[in-house]
Amino acid sequence: MSRLQLVSPAEVQENLADFLRLERKKQKLSREALAERSGVPAPTLKKFELTGQISLRQFVLLWQCLDDLRRLHDLTQPRAKNQAEPQTLDEVLNS
Repeated sequence: MSRLQLVSPAEVQENLADFLRLERKKQKLSREALAERSGVPAPTLKKFELTGQISLRQFVLLWQCLDDLRRLHDLTQPRAKNQAEPQTLDEVLNS
């Protein structure tokens, strides 16, 4: 059975690209400077910022340069029982 999703994979990709682009700008890094720091080629970085398309390895390298890598790692950890996603309509409405 498929689960109801309120966001699409494309939206998540775009949001991740926007987040890292804003972080890059907050840190006053050009694409070229971030490319040098991360090892991700500048054209790949530009494509990612414009389309959201990038390899997972390159995404992790960019994240590592711009944010705390533990935040990504924490996404791989099991959820606490009280953080589980709602399973019924009543649970959605009551949360």
